Amino acid sequence: MAGRGLLAAGLVLLAAVAPAYAADYTVGDSSGWASGVDYSTWASDKTFTVGDTLVFQYGASHNVAEVGSSDYSACSATNSIQSFSDQDTKVTLTKPGTRYFICGVSGHCSRGIKLARQILRFDRYSCLYEHFEI
Repeated sequence: MAGRGLLAAGLVLLAAVAPAYAADYTVGDSSGWASGVDYSTWASDKTFTVGDTLVFQYGASHNVAEVGSSDYSACSATNSIQSFSDQDTKVTLTKPGTRYFICGVSGHCSRGIKLARQILRFDRYSCLYEHFEI
């Protein structure tokens, strides 16, 4: 019986603490959202999960548009899901799946200012599976 109480207390504590594991990623690191950055290479060693935040930092000559898959391939921001031009855009990743971002300024996406990443589900309880029998 005490084991179940300990497990319940652990689950409650983990549910409260799990959001602290979310990470902020500055897209392009110190280069920001600009020409001359290979965003596929930048993202290749990172795992993005629900709760993480992408931070886009860019100058006035750029913007950020979240688009669908076909618009990403076509470098078109015409039907963007959301768009930003505040030069310091923060996008919280709220659900799993692939997210697509481009610079909507004419010609910028085709010159490489675009990012497509798979967002993974964060399983806040996965670390418990190794330690408790449920």
